[in-house]
Order: sequence, then C-alpha cells, then structure tokens
Amino acid sequence: MRIALFHNLPSGGAKRAVYEWTSRLAQKHSIDVFSLGSADHAYGDIRSLVRSYKVYPFSPRKLFKSPFGRLNQMQRWLDLGTLAKINHRIAAEINRGGYEVVFANPCRYTFIPSLLPYLTIPSVYYLHEPFGRTFQRQIGRPYLRQNKLRQFLDRGDPLIWMYHHRLDSLQSRSLAKATLLLANSQFTREQMRQGFGLEAAICHYGVDSDQFHPQPGLKKENMLISVGELSLRKGFDFVIESVAQLPGEGRPRLLLACNRIDPQEQAYIQNLANARGVELQLKSNLNTQELAMQYNLARLCIYAPYLEPFGLVPLEAMACGTPVVGVREGGVSETILHERTGLLVERDTVKFGAAIRFLLENPASCSEFGRQARVYVEREWSWSKSTADLERNLAAAGS
Repeated sequence: MRIALFHNLPSGGAKRAVYEWTSRLAQKHSIDVFSLGSADHAYGDIRSLVRSYKVYPFSPRKLFKSPFGRLNQMQRWLDLGTLAKINHRIAAEINRGGYEVVFANPCRYTFIPSLLPYLTIPSVYYLHEPFGRTFQRQIGRPYLRQNKLRQFLDRGDPLIWMYHHRLDSLQSRSLAKATLLLANSQFTREQMRQGFGLEAAICHYGVDSDQFHPQPGLKKENMLISVGELSLRKGFDFVIESVAQLPGEGRPRLLLACNRIDPQEQAYIQNLANARGVELQLKSNLNTQELAMQYNLARLCIYAPYLEPFGLVPLEAMACGTPVVGVREGGVSETILHERTGLLVERDTVKFGAAIRFLLENPASCSEFGRQARVYVEREWSWSKSTADLERNLAAAGS
C-alpha cells in the first residue's frame, strides 16, 4: 500500500505508538508523513523510517497575560482557522499523491485533524483518546480556581462561544468524513459512541517485550514508580495520598518518570508530597532503556490517572515483570488482570494504599503476579499483533 500518515503529536504514548506501527508497516508498505511544526518530531523519531517526511510550518499564536487574558480565546479561534487552511493544503497534496489510504493521527489542537473533510481518498483516524463536550475530566487545583466574577463573565463571553463553536464544527465535519474510526480501548469506543453516536473498531496498542523485559541482574530498590506527563490528569496527587497511607518507617520512595512537566503541577505535587511525608523523586525524558531499568528497580508500579483512555504504562511495567496497582477506571481496567498481574482498586486512597501495602508485605504474591504479568504481555500485547490488526483495517478502508 501507499500510505499517507498524518500527525501533530507531542511526546507521549500516542507518538510512541505511531513509531512502533511505522517501524513495522514501513517494512512492507510505502509511507509518506505529513506533519506540522508544532509536533514533537524528535520523540519517537520516524523520519528515517519513511519514504518522505514533510513538515508544514505552524506555531500557535502568543497568548496574552492578565489583564488581557480574555482575548486568548480569540487567539485560539484564529489558530483553528489557520490550521484548517494548512490542512486544506496538506489534503490537496495527499489527493494528488496516488495514495490508497490516509492514516490520520491526532492534532494536539483539534484532536481529529481538520484535513479529513478535504480528502478525496479513504481515511482511517485512530482515537488515541476520546474527545468532545461529553468527555470531561473534572479535576480541581488551587491554582485553577476562578472567582465568581470571572465565572459569570465566562458564561457570557462571546469569544469563548466562538472558539468552541468553531472547534465543534471542525471535529464534527472531520468525524463525518473519516472512512473508519479505530479506538485503542473499549472505554474510548464507548465514550465516542456516547458523545457522537459513532462506532469505532478496536485496535489495541502493544508493548515491545524485547526492550521492556525483566533484568535479573538488577536488585529491587525500596521504590515505587508511576509514569506519565506531570499534569493534573495523571493523578499523581492521588498516588501521593495513597502512598502516605503506608507506615512512615520503611515507606518506599516514589519515583515519577515524566515525559513532560507542567511547572504549576510540579510545584503542587512537590508541596503535597512534602506535607504528607512522601519522599518524591522526579526523572524526566527517560529513553526506553532507562525507563525499562526503572520499572525493573521498582517493587511496584502504581498508576491512577483520571479516565485514562488505555493504560500503556501498566503493560510496560508488567512486561518487565513488575506488578501494577491500578485505578479501576478508563482503559486501565482493560490491561491489568485483577489478582493475576496486579490489583485494580477503586479511586479511594485508603483502599489503594491498602492494596500497595498488601503486595509490599507479601513478596511471594508480588513475585507470582510479576511472573504471570510477563507471560500475559508476551502472549496478548505485542506490537506485531497490533500492527497486523492496524494493517488489516488500513487495507480494508483503502480497498
């Protein structure tokens, strides 16, 4: 097949998935990549894997500071218009390129890219996460609090309405033109069904078990690991509160391995850890080998993001033979086998902390969970299996 691949992705799990798929698809198919200047091209770098890689210049407009912050919605509204024009140009080039199918991945500003309505060839859009008005994470932080006057002004602000109206319109038109939607989990599929009344096929991620694997020569440290961008949606506050339930003497330190860091959230999380007596360590931008080593050094992986669409982190940890205590929500509950490869617990810090303590105090159970976790990931969650599934869907859409 001749495949046109689009993405405007930051670093993270979605970009890692694109790398894994591309590295395998490119062995059999011709792939040209179309992207934007705002994407992270270095993380999960696929430029050497494909036939061509074209980047279209785009940078979001500068946002204003107080007292002119209310004009930022106008800046974002203008950005959406600029993106639509650029995507129109990209679609025109793709239409002339003799491709059989477009493999579209998210745009960091619109989720589903606004090039789809302009395409004249079949397209497959991969839902790395759900989006839309009905999918909202309600997470509070002191630094996000708004006073009542600002809330009142927001309700009547025409600029906010203009921005959301344009975004909703772009997303609806793009969804309507996609030939096929693929979702990374049952959770993502159900959220899109509820939000837009649309059906999506399931095409799971995978794990590279050659890179993420047990390393017997490494001795476990008195450490717990949690992984993900340092943002409020990753639930590190809940993780800290849960670890704080453990007895103070001998309490493991908590390592956060983060690919991106929000400075406000970092300050909040560090202050919370200090207040709760949790020893916190932060490592950023680890490569695959370094991350795999940290999974191996940890006694447990603990994972509690808010409505996480999939749950790649638990699979990586389990591939390393490290059991996971995960929150029973979103896609996380689809990757951890409860009481076989780890424990799934409701979002309750006391119960979550008790689950962590149980595994720490029962090394035999912990070891058996880790052994079963490795077998499970090797059997069910390979990138080869994921890519074969994706390849079938691309071929079906393009035929």
